[in-house]
Amino acid sequence: MIKVIVSGAFGKMGRAVLNAVYHDPELELVGAVDVNSGEDIGDLIGVAKTGIIVDSDLQNVINNVKPDVMVDFTRPAVVMENVRIALKNSVCPVIGTTGLSDDDKNEINKLCEGNNKGAFIAPNFAIGAVLMIKLSTEVAKYLPNVEIIELHHDQKLDAPSGTALRTAELISEVRKSMPQGHPDEVEKIPGSRGGDFDGIRIHSVRLPGYVAHQEVIFGGLGQTLTIRHDSINRDSFMPGVVLACKKVVNLEGLVCGLENILD
Repeated sequence: MIKVIVSGAFGKMGRAVLNAVYHDPELELVGAVDVNSGEDIGDLIGVAKTGIIVDSDLQNVINNVKPDVMVDFTRPAVVMENVRIALKNSVCPVIGTTGLSDDDKNEINKLCEGNNKGAFIAPNFAIGAVLMIKLSTEVAKYLPNVEIIELHHDQKLDAPSGTALRTAELISEVRKSMPQGHPDEVEKIPGSRGGDFDGIRIHSVRLPGYVAHQEVIFGGLGQTLTIRHDSINRDSFMPGVVLACKKVVNLEGLVCGLENILD
């Protein structure tokens, strides 16, 4: 049985992870962490009292329950310190918090090597989103003109999303860097054309009512092709999170992307 703690337990994703881990027969939910504390996790996920009380101190939780895995859905400002604490205590992190830089990822990989543990990061835990990215990299070989529109709830702190960045990164590996749009185009409002990643324009929408959605739009002579993925609710991420909890304990170093642990 793999012992799991969840950091960011009071958040919408944190509660969904608590519920998924709690009900999986191969995982044991042993602890929960959040800046809010003192509540039994049973009250958070709608089950009977479990005796597992949310604690605000990650180190304290690790000391008490000796977990194998920490799932982190917190905030960009705090995730790295959580990962440092976890790996220094031989706990494997599964990271869903986005906004990590390349320097952050390099540090995580070094911490993994120094502590002989694995870590896992996914910009998106939905299997459909992984398929969207895979399909997009194939299409880009033949239709290299592409723009990305990602749409998320208005409480998301980073833009563009990790999924959009991952999509752009992989597309850029299969097509040449190229400017898009008219060379003399003028933005009447700065930013109207979106962010620029190696010539790929990325547009971020933040509105209440959305969960996580992305369109990858390709244009060619007399035609367009759109690949879209929609997460209707947070349950869509849970099979990927549960899979990552089971896989990370056997990983070496940092692994990024759900596609790298799918059988």
